[in-house]
Amino acid sequence: MTATPTSYVAAAPATGTDDVRRLSLLKPTGHLTLGNYLGAIRAMVADQKSATCFFGIADLHALTVPHDPARLRTLIDEMKVLLLACGLDPHGTDSTGATLFVQSEVPAHSELSYLLESTAYTGELNRMIQFKEKGRGRPQTRVSLYTYPALMAADILLYRASEVPVGDDQRQHVELTRDLAIRFNSTYGEVFTVPEITTPPTGARVMDLQDPTTKMGKSHDSGAGIVFLLDDPASVRRKISRAVTDSDSGPGAVRYDPAAKPGVSNLLDIIASCEGRDPVATAAGIPSYGDLKRRATDAVLATLEPIQERYADLVADPDAVAAVYAEGAEHCRAETAPVLAAARRAIGVGGRSFIKVC
Repeated sequence: MTATPTSYVAAAPATGTDDVRRLSLLKPTGHLTLGNYLGAIRAMVADQKSATCFFGIADLHALTVPHDPARLRTLIDEMKVLLLACGLDPHGTDSTGATLFVQSEVPAHSELSYLLESTAYTGELNRMIQFKEKGRGRPQTRVSLYTYPALMAADILLYRASEVPVGDDQRQHVELTRDLAIRFNSTYGEVFTVPEITTPPTGARVMDLQDPTTKMGKSHDSGAGIVFLLDDPASVRRKISRAVTDSDSGPGAVRYDPAAKPGVSNLLDIIASCEGRDPVATAAGIPSYGDLKRRATDAVLATLEPIQERYADLVADPDAVAAVYAEGAEHCRAETAPVLAAARRAIGVGGRSFIKVC
């Protein structure tokens, strides 16, 4: 949950077991990038081997700003296939594995969001960083941007997360989730697990090739510094060959120093992440910037090739892809139903009431 979230993770012990449950949502605001894969998706692939995982496409999150409906549908369809191509395995009914779903196909997310809106205070939502930076004082700001934190809280609370690993930029949203859960429980009765905030393990952080001081984001206006997962080899070579470095030359120019040499260090991070190496050790074997860019290109192409091959196979079988997400949505509806039902009953809109009319 960042100021412009693309993904977030919540973890909890599965009910009655020592298993870990993980939730991660990706917002379809643009084409998935190398940064998304190395920084988030690859970890999701690893998590599914030791946890019960719920991996979703947060399409409702994409409605908080103006958007083209046709483009949004295209991005959702592309993301559905790419998540499978990256290695996510649809075995949500096992004790471990991944359940893949689209957020809007699990109505509990939007319904619980409204119940939490009915628990939140305007003062809290006014203080949220995303609203202050993107919406406050702008007449055409969508109400959904203002109430968006309640939807994010619903995402977490529906899956009974006991821990939410977040960075500093995401902390405010989880703090609000905790506040809403505590207030709801104290006002209406114990329903929600109140999640603890934890520090996540450090993941790969891939920066924009043209501006190595900013993350490689899928919704940037220009794609010149972004390697997309479906970029063809020629595009990858061109983008990396034009990556920003610096004016140093000679022995020692290729070294890992993110503060002094952000462009060079970004390329070393990319190589190290793709090859499973340490960036400092990687630098020792590269004599020049030309060699650095060639090595980065080779590493990225080797990473993307199997993903693109699987993507092509999956695109040729759309019914199979649709079946995975239909089954995943059904599983999530069953998973979230008890939490939503309990919240509805507690707040006064669930169950039946019989009144004798005289």
